[in-house]
Amino acid sequence: MSNDQTLVVLTPGFAHDETDTTCLPLQQSLIKALKDSYPQLNIVILTFQYPYFKKKYNWFGTTVISFNGQNKGGFSKLLLRQKIYKALTEINNNNIICSILSFWCGECALTGNRFADKHGLKHYCWILGQDAKESNKYAKYIKLKADELIALSDFIQQEFKKNHGIRPKHIIPAGIDPKQFDSIVKEKDIDIIAAGSLIPLKRYDMLVHMIAVLKKQMPGIKAVLIGDGPGKKKLQQLIAAQDLQTNIILTGELPHGEVLRWMQRGKIFLHPSLYEGFGVVCAEALYAGCHVISFCQPMKQAIEHWHIVTTGEEMIQQALQILQNPQTTCNRVIFFTVDDIAKKMMELFK
Repeated sequence: MSNDQTLVVLTPGFAHDETDTTCLPLQQSLIKALKDSYPQLNIVILTFQYPYFKKKYNWFGTTVISFNGQNKGGFSKLLLRQKIYKALTEINNNNIICSILSFWCGECALTGNRFADKHGLKHYCWILGQDAKESNKYAKYIKLKADELIALSDFIQQEFKKNHGIRPKHIIPAGIDPKQFDSIVKEKDIDIIAAGSLIPLKRYDMLVHMIAVLKKQMPGIKAVLIGDGPGKKKLQQLIAAQDLQTNIILTGELPHGEVLRWMQRGKIFLHPSLYEGFGVVCAEALYAGCHVISFCQPMKQAIEHWHIVTTGEEMIQQALQILQNPQTTCNRVIFFTVDDIAKKMMELFK
């Protein structure tokens, strides 16, 4: 048996290799920070659904075991759970597990909690967004205690308490890795930038509408939307209908490093989603020197250069004020680093 402490991470998906920077960048950064700050810590990641292959592989010194669940239901789901339970048993037999950490309050948390209860181990669930909603059926029967729950933000803590009757004891927000950003200051030649999955929840049609309105006062306004998804064709049609092809660039999905470089060229980062726990993309935009405009306020405290609005019209007016004000500054703002969240996590595991 190894004398080193082992942290077991349960997640629906993870990077398929060291070049995959787009799959859960916050979680990737956290694992790297834990390895860098606590080299004696052995980390084993069990990824349930993605990548779409079964394999044990090394990712920057961390062992990853993928089970290729592909989000199948029925008997396949039961079989997957049995395989993961078997892997957890083998890890527990050959290592000293300091804790199990589950991402999202779902299938991973259910499996981790049951195994931890049976073997007297610590288990924490990091609630990251949609899993705080009332529609999350897992939360109703996993029966996690308050001190086993970590909320990504004040907003998520309140949502989980409102919808599931339990107030998560711990709050650990998204953190950024300053080392991932270019040190050279970029020219701020993009007025508005946005990044995320092109799905209805993100409401990027509001970006198109905003640019159409602002173009009347700023004919040369430039906007960039980074990401891909099922809503791409509809957005392309909206852009064409408003004659905005020279004003809005759709880049498609990009590696994480390229996304950060685009951000460093932006003045405003727009986040029009109506529901968001604490998007790490917003924290990254702040550090890239953008002003962030969103509907969701993740933390009770005000964050410099993060503007909270309540309507689409307010969002447009806030953007106009920032873009036309000669006193607007684009300095870097840092709320939490990934090293901060790694330290907070380790305080729990110890």
